[in-house]
Amino acid sequence: MGRNNHALVTGLFLIVLVTSATAFIYWIGTMNKERNLYVISTQESVSGLNPESTVFFRGIAVGKVISVKFDPLNSGIILVPIEVDKDILLTKGVYATLQLKGVTGLTQIQLQDTGKITEKLPPGDRPLFRIPLVPSLTDKLLNSGEEILQKADHLMIRVGALLNDENEKNIGGILVNLKTLTDKLSDLQLKVDIALAGVPDLTVNAQKSLAHFNALSTDAQQTLKHIDSLTGDLRALTKEVKTLSVKAAGFADTGKTAGDMAMQTTLPKINQMLTELQSTTSQVKRVASMLENNPQSLLLGPDPKDAGPGEPGFEELQ
Repeated sequence: MGRNNHALVTGLFLIVLVTSATAFIYWIGTMNKERNLYVISTQESVSGLNPESTVFFRGIAVGKVISVKFDPLNSGIILVPIEVDKDILLTKGVYATLQLKGVTGLTQIQLQDTGKITEKLPPGDRPLFRIPLVPSLTDKLLNSGEEILQKADHLMIRVGALLNDENEKNIGGILVNLKTLTDKLSDLQLKVDIALAGVPDLTVNAQKSLAHFNALSTDAQQTLKHIDSLTGDLRALTKEVKTLSVKAAGFADTGKTAGDMAMQTTLPKINQMLTELQSTTSQVKRVASMLENNPQSLLLGPDPKDAGPGEPGFEELQ
């Protein structure tokens, strides 16, 4: 029993000795490092954050938390002074978030940089140069938890109203109708398969029809060629008809000119000749009548005419 106690004490002593040596070596290693002081400010909760908590910059440990306190000038603001290695360059675009440390409930500071601002952030505790602490994704989820619960409760109420007795019957009817529709679709699929089986025959018939159509197209082309030939002959005949029409028009113009000349020169002469012939005929008729009534007048001349009233030799009858 004494040996066991001695071994236990020896083991505990060794553990304490190793832990102390490790802490001493770490302190010696960090004692000579120069660090800059920066201050993080926030109005949100910083539960789980304690002094000596590690500060990370882009996932690398660069310092530690000095303290966590309220702003003396404004109790609504929490100030978290931190020490950061001097060789770490922080810009004015840097911001801080809280990161959970395992399942212990403790948190650590995580520094991030937006990369949009290149101006250097000067160290010190001045309000203008304090690093803002923004909510992390976990904080946003926790903050929105109540709203999510309210929406979930509202959703459950709606689902409960949807799944009442009447709607359950309706849903059952819908499922029956879907089953009937599925059966009809199966029958339709069988009919479609049968129709598709006859597609090759239809394809052969279509090819034959296309062959006949090609033959008809060839005959139609030959017919069109004959029509083109007849059209050419018709055009030549039309040209000849036009030529004859032009000649006939010229002949008609010539006949019209001859008619005009006959009307202007020949007809007046014929009219004059006919007039003279009529006068001669009248004279011949008078001579014939005179010879018929008094033939001796041809030898003796015409009888003298009796004197008229007022003429010499006129004798008034008693």
